[in-house]
Amino acid sequence: MRIFLLALALTAACGPAKAQDYPTRPIMLIIPTAVGGGNDTLGRIMADRMSPMLGQQIVAENRGGAGGTIATKALAQSAPDGYTLGISNSGTMGMAPSLYPSAGYDPRKDFAPIGAIAAAAVILVVNKDVPAHSVAELIALARKEPGKLTFGSGGAGSPAHLVGEMFASMAGIKLTHVPFRGLGPAMNDLLGGHITMIFSAVSTSMGNIRAGTIRPLATTGNTRHKSFPDLPTMAEAGLPDFVAEQRYGMLAPASTPRPIVMKLNAALREALNAREVKTQIDNEGAVPQPGPPEAYAADIDREEAKWSKVIRASGALPK
Repeated sequence: MRIFLLALALTAACGPAKAQDYPTRPIMLIIPTAVGGGNDTLGRIMADRMSPMLGQQIVAENRGGAGGTIATKALAQSAPDGYTLGISNSGTMGMAPSLYPSAGYDPRKDFAPIGAIAAAAVILVVNKDVPAHSVAELIALARKEPGKLTFGSGGAGSPAHLVGEMFASMAGIKLTHVPFRGLGPAMNDLLGGHITMIFSAVSTSMGNIRAGTIRPLATTGNTRHKSFPDLPTMAEAGLPDFVAEQRYGMLAPASTPRPIVMKLNAALREALNAREVKTQIDNEGAVPQPGPPEAYAADIDREEAKWSKVIRASGALPK
C-alpha cells in the first residue's frame, strides 16, 4: 500500500511538471478540409503565429472527407497529451453529428476546447432581376407562389443548404432547394438567373455584388458586416434571432491536462490579438473571437443544439 501511495504521489507531482515543460516536440494541427478555404487559411495562420510562442513547430495537416468527420474523429481518438490538436467549425461541431450517424464522436464529450478563433457571417444574395430589394419583399414574393423561389447550395446537408432551410422555416415560407456540387456552380446558376438566391460567403460574393450582377439583401451575423455597413442583418430585416455564422475554433482530445489547455489558450488568444493576424482574419471576411475554453465549449453546445433542430425540421437527415 505504501508503495502504491508513493507512486500515486509521484504521478501527481509529475503531472504539473510535464505541463510546465510542454511542449517538448512538434505539435500536429489537423485541419478537417482540403487545402484552401477558411479552415485551412485560419488553421495555418494560427499554426504560424503560435509556433514561436510555444517554442515548437505546429505542423498543419489537411484531412478532408465526410464533412470533416474523418479528421475530427481522428482527433477525438488521439492521445490527450497536447501534441495533436484540431481545427473545428460549425459544420464539424454543430451539423455533422446529426447529418452523419457514423460520425464517431460527441462534440460535447470527446474534446477539450482550446478556444474560439473567428466567426464569419454569410450573406443572402439574389439574382439582379429578382423583384425584391429587401428580405421583407423576398418573403412576400415567396408567399405569393409557394415553392417557386429557389435557393442553391453546395449540396444536401451543406451549410448553405441548412441556412436556407432555417430561413424558410423562420420566415414561414416554402422554398425549393437546388443542390450543386459546390457553391461555385451554384453561383454560376445564380448569375445566369436559373436560381433565385444563395446564402454565400461574403468574400465569395463580393466581386459580383460590386459588379451589380447579384443583389445583397442581408447578412447573417449578430452585427452588420464591416464591408456592408448599410446592409441590415437578418434580425434587423425582420427575423429576430436569425444568426448563422461559420464559427471556427481549436480543440484537443478530451482529458488533455488542464494546464496544457490553458497554455494553448493563452497562445491562441495572444495570436488573435496581434495586429497582423487581425488583418489576415479580416481578409477572410471573419472576425476574431478570442476567449477562454469555457466560452468555446458553450458556443459548441449552442451550435449543435441549433443546427440539429434545423436538420430534423429540414428533412436533411440521411435515409
